[in-house]
Amino acid sequence: MPVITLPDGSKREFDNAVTVMDVAQSIGSGLAKATLAGRVNGVLVDASTVIDNDAGLQIITAKDDEGVQVIRHSTAHLLAQAVKRIFPEAQVTIGPVIENGFYYDFSYARPFTPEDIKKIEKEMQRLVASNLEITRSVVSRDEAVKFFRDLGENYKAEIIESIPSNEDLSLYTQGDFTDLCRGPHVPNTSKLKAFKLMKIAGAYWRGNSDNEMLQRIYGTAWSDKKELKDYLYRLEEAEKRDHRKLAKTLNLFHTQEEAPGMVFWHEKGWTIYQQVEHYIREKLRTHGYGEVRTPQLVDRSLWEKSGHWDKFGDMIFTTHSEHRDYAIKPMNCPCHVQIYNQGLKSYKDLPLRMAEFGSCHRNEPSGTLHGLMRVRNFVQDDAHIFCAENQIQEEVSTFIGLLFEVYKDFGFEDVLIKLSTRPDKRVGADEVWDKAENSLELALNNKGLDWELQPGEGAFYGPKIEFSLKDCLERVWQCGTIQVDFSMPGRLDASFIAEDGSKQVPVMLHRAILGSLERFIGILIEQHAGTMPLWLSPDQVVVLNIASRHDKYAQKVYAELEKQGFRAKIDLRNEKIGFKIREHSMQRVTYLVIIGDKELDEQTVTVRSQKGDDLGSVSVADFIQRLQQEIELKK
Repeated sequence: MPVITLPDGSKREFDNAVTVMDVAQSIGSGLAKATLAGRVNGVLVDASTVIDNDAGLQIITAKDDEGVQVIRHSTAHLLAQAVKRIFPEAQVTIGPVIENGFYYDFSYARPFTPEDIKKIEKEMQRLVASNLEITRSVVSRDEAVKFFRDLGENYKAEIIESIPSNEDLSLYTQGDFTDLCRGPHVPNTSKLKAFKLMKIAGAYWRGNSDNEMLQRIYGTAWSDKKELKDYLYRLEEAEKRDHRKLAKTLNLFHTQEEAPGMVFWHEKGWTIYQQVEHYIREKLRTHGYGEVRTPQLVDRSLWEKSGHWDKFGDMIFTTHSEHRDYAIKPMNCPCHVQIYNQGLKSYKDLPLRMAEFGSCHRNEPSGTLHGLMRVRNFVQDDAHIFCAENQIQEEVSTFIGLLFEVYKDFGFEDVLIKLSTRPDKRVGADEVWDKAENSLELALNNKGLDWELQPGEGAFYGPKIEFSLKDCLERVWQCGTIQVDFSMPGRLDASFIAEDGSKQVPVMLHRAILGSLERFIGILIEQHAGTMPLWLSPDQVVVLNIASRHDKYAQKVYAELEKQGFRAKIDLRNEKIGFKIREHSMQRVTYLVIIGDKELDEQTVTVRSQKGDDLGSVSVADFIQRLQQEIELKK
């Protein structure tokens, strides 16, 4: 007589063993219809799983994140079944869930075409309409190998042969198709109604370039058609907002093969960059940070001593001179310790906050490079705080407050927080990690913040809090971080004299708010679709004349704007005013100031905003006041 405990604490007692679906049906037919899977005593299982002992149960539906993952996993199998029906000679390999969707890799004699993809998607829809029951069976490793060898599925058999022989495996069958999978899956194919195949790509078998090139079909799947429609809309918007395309249109920056992963900033793009850097510099100055500058080339021995060489060796650019190996700086922290070590420090000097807009280089794989989002040369708004152990809470709390203030000024109010704890490969004793992790958890809880645990994702020298921004398209960008490091200062001989006269090792807090300035500017460009807020806009105002008789007054207005420190331009070309307005609007100029006969007579200006608002005729003084207020408010 199993007793089932539900998430709300209520209990249901049954006379016999029951399945997850039976429990859902006992609650209500509506829930049963929505049930996709279950979580029994914390383990995700199929809806058909039998429960014969007392257990805790959560019914999983499409409203749950796990439910969407089950849908995506099942849709990958649906794709494989459709491919096998249309192309029986194709061999299936692997088909995992990925962010927002899934993919499946196939071996087939010829490349799949866009027409093939349409046929496959139609076949998937027919299979959904067939309402095929999905069932699970358990077989031995050797039985599974024979089963797939007999089907001619050699890749699948090879995967299974790499599994220990004493393990049992689960197979899932829907209609005439059976696949290897841990599961769980939806109860039947009718649950898979909101999907779309997206693209085809190449992928080496088992990720090894020495192996055969397979064909990877990507798809996306969602809980319902509205979710799918919204996702496709966000993709379309993301395509329009692609910072690389906007950079070309707006003349912001470019990259080229002669310097892969390095940015050539044009004047307008560099103006945005300088405004971001200036803003952060002023914020740091008012929060007690001193700015420093450290070398680009540092002897290999320092990176070995800090532990970075072992951790990041393949990503470090190196050079050689006079029988010495040098690393091109991949990060700033060991160099900041060298500055700290100059001169004796006492407890009265702490906390010591040291900031640098440090230019770093990392040898990222060429295939991962992506505009400003993934580069080989980048600048961080990097800083390190050297403090005593009893100062950690206050410093972390103050930093979090500063970070939220900065994000708000840049227009980001939705911030996700994760606490990343010790990785498998790390330095330092467990008791030190306990202390570091507890200090960050306490700081988050004292601030009353919601956060998520991310086990094993800390830096090799310490745990960290990660701060991620959610943009207007609901994409998540990890930017800020603060890390507690009890190890590196000691490895690099940092110390201070405590109040009792003893020599102690300081704690080192690694922190950044924007992260990479390049990447953050890429995020900003896409967030604003290239139309930057006034305080960041490279071209804040353009003064336009209607006819040559307005030139002198236009120049006077332009001169006053320049005098007040605005980034202004003037266009006195002998072109129709409509043409000039369209041209500068396409360049995302924030405000267009138009001067004609009426403005000349009244000594006013007519103002149009990039948002399409016609602000009418105003005095120059009032317009300047409006600009100043907008910049001050960071609107």
